[in-house]
Amino acid sequence: MAAMKKYFWDSEETEYMLKVLRELDIAKHLDGRKVRNLKLFKVAEKRMKQAGYHRSIDQIRHRWKVLKTSYYSWNNNQQTVKLTRFPQYATTMQSIMDESETWSRSHGTNSGPVRIRNKHKFIVHDEETEDSEEEATAAQSLHDHSTVDVIIKTDPETPPEMDSNLRIGFIGAGNMAYGIAKGVLQSGDVPPTNVKVSAPSARNFGRFQELGVAVTHSNAELVSSCDLVFVAVKPHLVTTILSEITDHVTPKHIIVSVAAGVTLATLQGLLPFDTVVLRLMPNLPCLVQQGALLLSRGTRARQEDGDLLCSLLQHCGLVEEGPEAWIDIHTGLSGSGVAFVYLFAEALAEGAVKMGMPSALAHSIAAQTVLGAGQLLRDSGKHPAQLRSEVCTPGGTTIFGLHAMEQGGVRAATMTAVETATERARELGRKSAPTATENRK
Repeated sequence: MAAMKKYFWDSEETEYMLKVLRELDIAKHLDGRKVRNLKLFKVAEKRMKQAGYHRSIDQIRHRWKVLKTSYYSWNNNQQTVKLTRFPQYATTMQSIMDESETWSRSHGTNSGPVRIRNKHKFIVHDEETEDSEEEATAAQSLHDHSTVDVIIKTDPETPPEMDSNLRIGFIGAGNMAYGIAKGVLQSGDVPPTNVKVSAPSARNFGRFQELGVAVTHSNAELVSSCDLVFVAVKPHLVTTILSEITDHVTPKHIIVSVAAGVTLATLQGLLPFDTVVLRLMPNLPCLVQQGALLLSRGTRARQEDGDLLCSLLQHCGLVEEGPEAWIDIHTGLSGSGVAFVYLFAEALAEGAVKMGMPSALAHSIAAQTVLGAGQLLRDSGKHPAQLRSEVCTPGGTTIFGLHAMEQGGVRAATMTAVETATERARELGRKSAPTATENRK
């Protein structure tokens, strides 16, 4: 539970992060949608840690990106906003953006160092090193609001959040590929003309073509014309597909596998040595942009590659990055977990039918019950047990029903289902591993 908390942001923590960033004058360091001074997040990390919020620099940066994307969607009156709780943060984000606009108008666009005027002077360097004495002084000075003159160099090599010329390919035209493609295109940063799908059969091409996406039967053609390639095929086909495309993969490519159980080591072993590889585990609700996705980077993938993928997938639902060991667990929890929820919804409806409710109505209410309960669980930030206790009243209907479920072993069966699905994913990974060393170039 502690590990999951590390990646979950509640309202209090998010509001404190925005408070810190505003105190650090993030508005003065915005260049369009990018933050010029990435060291600012390092100072923010220290400030949050002092307040008891243990977040990494990458997590703070990613949370800022999510808030910023939601702000632009909110400001443009778009229906889909990344955070359903964004209205809580809208006033603060609006203030930061207004301050940024005012600063830009009065100072012009700064292509060089950003200066905070005061008495003393030191430089925070761009290089990623251990905390230097100067950096420690900078953090303390910002924390204490003391008078220090900081010169922060702009990193000219900071990559853009999204390259509009990025070409994206999908090998496989199933539900996962379609759901991810819809999410990628929804952001508006990648035009449909920059996306291509390949599959041996044209059966599923129609829905992609409705999105304006090009289709082909040649995997080699797709890889040759794309920069980032999703390998969205069944696990047993991965070896064949990667063997087919390996001669066309170059160091500029980013290969993202969504195949359950196929490890990063296996993927890297089937591709050229210097290939950038990531694993991604989505789930079926990506089709309606309500997915839960977890990604993990291979040995050649940089943080920027992970950030790019997170940015691309932000409209698909919740996107998190974690160690590869969590991918198989996520498969059991969320990939397979969707089916567990469907089984529970079916049982709910059948229980109502047994008691005399029409089937169609029972299934409709069951679906809405699952949807509403899930949204409340996500948005409230409360532990499931707390919400469950809020429904129960002494001697009421709910506690009697819960007692029956406990007698039926629902809790133990569900935990065992997640465990079994996770072990199966690991088993698939072990089966795919031997082939990898034989195909390394």
